[in-house]
Amino acid sequence: MRSRPWTIGHRIAVGLPIVIVMMGLLIGISSLTTVPWNNNPTGQTIASLTNDTAVTFASADGGNADLSKPGDYKVAERALSITVDRNGRQIGGARAVKVDESADGTWQVNGKGKDCKQTITVLIREPVGATGARPGAVFMHGAGFGTAYNSFGDVAQTLASAGLVTAVIDKPVWDTTDVNRDYPASARVYDDVVNLLRGMDNVDAANVGIYATSESTWISQYLLRDDPDIAFQVLLSPMVFSPRESLGFFVSQDFALAGANEGYQSIVRRVFSADTAMLGLTNFDLDLPESNAYSIPTLVAYGSKDVMTAQVEGVKRIFAKAHEAGNWDVTVRSYPVANHVLRLGDEAQTGTLLADEYLTDMTAWVEGTVNGLDQTSERVAGNSIFQSIAVPQELQPRRAGTVYGIILHVSMLLLLAVTGIMWLIALARWIRGRMSGTRHPLGFAHRLDNALIILTATTVGTLLLFIAGLSQVIMAVVHLAWGAASTDDPGMIGWSWPVIKAVCAFVVLAWSLVFTRLIEAAWRQGILRWPLRGEPIRRMVRGEEPVIASTRFARVLFWLTFATMMYILFFFAFWGLFVY
Repeated sequence: MRSRPWTIGHRIAVGLPIVIVMMGLLIGISSLTTVPWNNNPTGQTIASLTNDTAVTFASADGGNADLSKPGDYKVAERALSITVDRNGRQIGGARAVKVDESADGTWQVNGKGKDCKQTITVLIREPVGATGARPGAVFMHGAGFGTAYNSFGDVAQTLASAGLVTAVIDKPVWDTTDVNRDYPASARVYDDVVNLLRGMDNVDAANVGIYATSESTWISQYLLRDDPDIAFQVLLSPMVFSPRESLGFFVSQDFALAGANEGYQSIVRRVFSADTAMLGLTNFDLDLPESNAYSIPTLVAYGSKDVMTAQVEGVKRIFAKAHEAGNWDVTVRSYPVANHVLRLGDEAQTGTLLADEYLTDMTAWVEGTVNGLDQTSERVAGNSIFQSIAVPQELQPRRAGTVYGIILHVSMLLLLAVTGIMWLIALARWIRGRMSGTRHPLGFAHRLDNALIILTATTVGTLLLFIAGLSQVIMAVVHLAWGAASTDDPGMIGWSWPVIKAVCAFVVLAWSLVFTRLIEAAWRQGILRWPLRGEPIRRMVRGEEPVIASTRFARVLFWLTFATMMYILFFFAFWGLFVY
């Protein structure tokens, strides 16, 4: 005896609980993976004492000291080569090599792991005609890669033309990448070059300092711990806080500046709460040796368009740590219009100039400092220093969320691959069946094949929209970091998130309708009636009266597709789609 078709009320009574359970599960996942984040205080500022960035020192007679200036000397170049082991220790002595200005990729890396060695080019620039022992400066690379020939050329040339001996080297990278760079070993390599300068006849061994930018300001802290005799340091856009805190601040701020929806901004919190140590990546939570990091004369330089550095809290921390170490010789300069590397304009374009007066100011500070003069200019000068949000110092690694995220993403990718292959096979079977005149080649019942195709296409399309929106946000952040201006129209990074949310809700509703249809069919065929009856179940198994499909292939395809689409919804829930 067959039951009559369900009424709309019956279907709502069955479908509504399915929707509630599915939405509750997805909202619960989004809530559990949410990372608390406090952006306050926002809009922090430090007012400079004067707009004039010039650095001046007192002379013996009470006036301004007459210091060496850029262009006072012609500059000669020569190149040396050193080999360092994986721990950053120099192997053998320095060797003279030919200067090759056209070389941009001079890395010579041999071996892997602990046995890895790197031969490094050291480009020395010396003032021609300068008498006596001269001060020296070693340049330290920021993020990415750089060689002795394609890095710091204008700055090193300027300092050398004012009377310093400068050294620019190939960045020590060995076989590491940006995510597992060895900062203590890198610090030892830079110290090898410091000692190389100290050993030169025309260099004053007591007056060799460093010029560090961005990422290398983490390395410089290890260098000062190992070598407290460094005479001075110029810190360009220093990354004062730990990598987790500094990068979390940078990316979160730039997501907001790019106009990204709040949902995309929440992704930053999840990413930077990952427990990277369990993957062998320990740089995120470095225990930086701050006690010596600012114990020597320090010049800090920022650009007002720098969207990567927490400037206000950074300045406060530098002053606090310097004073704790008994150092009151800290000078801060902020330059209008300049970006993270003190350039004017988009760093992606070649030939961008340094901020006006920066080279003159920096050279004057170095000259006055190495000569032991008393600074007469203000310690904090230039543009007012601004910071939009607070550094997320409460960020902590979350192991449970990291493990769940890895399992979810790996499983989803595997399911997508297997399901894609199954759908290709299904397409081939469907084409072959239609050519032979079969009306329903795959054997789906209740028009489930159409519903399955629509739901799969909608869900995968939503996934592609999410990837496209996130990719556009990342590209916008990259352009901001290079110094490009933010756009007034954020485009799809503003509207794509609410669209994805709406489509996800539709997918959940659609799946509930599919399962309601299946439950109704099973009920009408007597499969779900109590007590259970063997004959209806046997007819379903034999494919005579199928609930899903008459073929085993179609049933496997259905459940595999359903699992994959649910994993995509779990993926969306993990990244906060159901709470933001």
